[in-house]
Parts: sequence; C-alpha cells; structure tokens
Amino acid sequence: MGRLTVLALRTVLAMLLAGSVFVQTVMVPLLAVDLEEAGAAPALRVPLLAITVLGIVAVQVVLVCVWRLLTMARRGTVFSPAAFRYVHVVVGAVTAAALLVFALGLLLAPGEAVPPGIVLLLGGAGTAIVGVALVVLVLRALLAQAIARDAEAERMRAELAEVI
Repeated sequence: MGRLTVLALRTVLAMLLAGSVFVQTVMVPLLAVDLEEAGAAPALRVPLLAITVLGIVAVQVVLVCVWRLLTMARRGTVFSPAAFRYVHVVVGAVTAAALLVFALGLLLAPGEAVPPGIVLLLGGAGTAIVGVALVVLVLRALLAQAIARDAEAERMRAELAEVI
C-alpha cells in the first residue's frame, strides 16, 4: 500500500475520530438541552440520547479497528490471523449500529411527532447498515482465503527448498 494512500486514509480517520469526539462532548449535551426545552418526555429523551451516544461509540470502534488494520497492511502483516480480531470487532460494531438505527425507528414510530416516512427511512438505513456488515463478512472470508493461500505458498516454498 502506497505511503500517500496510507497518509490520506489516516488523515480522514483522524478527522472522523476528532469529529465524533466533538459530537459526543459538545453536540450530545446540546441535544439533551434542546430535547428538554422542547418538552420531550424523559421516556423518549433518555433512550434517544443513549442511542446517539452508543451509535457514536460504534463508529469510533470501527474507526480505531480500521486504523489498526491499516497499520497491519502498511507493515505487511494484514494477512495473518491477528487481523481477524479487528474484522470481528468491526462486524460487531456495524451490527450494533444497525440495531441502534432500528431501535431509533421503533422509538420514534409511535405517535405523530415524527412522520412515518422518517421511520421508514430509518428502517432503510438500518437495512443498509446490515448490508455493510454482510459485506465486511464477505471480505473476512476473502481474508481467510488469502491467509490460507499464503500458508500454502509458504509450505510449498519450504518443500521446494528441501528438494533443492
């Protein structure tokens, strides 16, 4: 992987991580104040804030894992069983994010405060996020195949070295 590509991706990841920390520390408290001033019931306010914070945490977990995988790719060690740990965490975090989006839709569905189209859009977004988790699972299977092929190639090199 090229140096410029790694630098660009790390820059984007750092900006996203910094932005998510800003949202967590500044915007979520402001959202809490806005919800309270708008007269939202605590039964709606607390779960909404919890879903928001947990969603941001899920994004942060994915960003950190992608950073670690990028480091492994830069070092040439990504095709090792150690990479599976980060891939599994990414799948778990993306799945959790999808469940949080579905929970948000369920939270907002009753009543007339939110139009049904918004709830439908949240359902579609949750489904799209599940699709991302499935794509990462496919990529995990490709990683497993690459590791198996690499091990097979190493075994064949060792056999060839013995013959020579």
